[in-house]
Amino acid sequence: MIHLPTLRQLRHFACLADTLNFGRAAKSANVTQSTLSASLQELEATLGAGLVDRTRRRVVLTPLGERILVRARRLLADAEELALEAKGAGEPLAGDLRLGVIPSVSPFWMPKALPALRKAYPKLRLYLVEDLTERLVEKLAAGALDAALLALPCECGPNEGATLGRDPFRLVVRKDNALAARKSVSPAEIRRQKLLLLADGHCMKKHALAACGLRESRDPDPFAATSIFTLVQMVDNGLGVTLLPQMAIDAGLLKGTALAAVAVDDDPARDLGLVWRKGTARRGEFELLAKALAKATSGIHAKVPARV
Repeated sequence: MIHLPTLRQLRHFACLADTLNFGRAAKSANVTQSTLSASLQELEATLGAGLVDRTRRRVVLTPLGERILVRARRLLADAEELALEAKGAGEPLAGDLRLGVIPSVSPFWMPKALPALRKAYPKLRLYLVEDLTERLVEKLAAGALDAALLALPCECGPNEGATLGRDPFRLVVRKDNALAARKSVSPAEIRRQKLLLLADGHCMKKHALAACGLRESRDPDPFAATSIFTLVQMVDNGLGVTLLPQMAIDAGLLKGTALAAVAVDDDPARDLGLVWRKGTARRGEFELLAKALAKATSGIHAKVPARV
């Protein structure tokens, strides 16, 4: 008979992987350091292999330990989902939910959505994690997140989700730019401007270019902004023009600036979606969350379920 690791052992291993320090890991797991050390030794004995290399100064995961950690997080997430499903069988969206959100959505959508969510589901404890798409997808796959609010399309891995709606892009220029007086501009006219965008790694850059039928410059811009707020300041200082989502403009991002937003021909947009792990037992809850998020934000209507 094969001896299986316990969830307790896996949780202690995950805590150690998060901190790479036995003392901090024990504190995180709310056990003594000797208990955590013994638990890890039992896990390694059960698996018949070492998971960490121990030195006086640091702890390093072995290559096998890195692979085991991914599966351990998934098992812990599945076990947590099982417990939550049983506990909240008669009351959806109650308890903890870890939601990842990309930076070009979080500050503009969540302030509107959170009050409505608290009112509709008062027992929901929503923990927000803001990060770039690639890292959110990794955390979702590892079980560190339950769901993620992303801009689509993107490389989501073996996940599924709901499309919440469209978020149009607008050309943002200084009011002294001749394009500011136009009702709409064409992609050809945008190409003749100095177009400023977010740095590589931000999905909004790729979505804005694709939606407007523009190509990325072969010469990387050394002054690409690392946040949407910095991007606005650069345009306000006359360094160029940019493309911003309507969501950010509606939230007052241009307030106090000398900037104007102009429509783009054919109304290019990005899609917004809620993504979760395929096969999760909490799919029904996430579909409810998608509807609630869409309803809480004007102009966005959920389409649930929709494969992403």
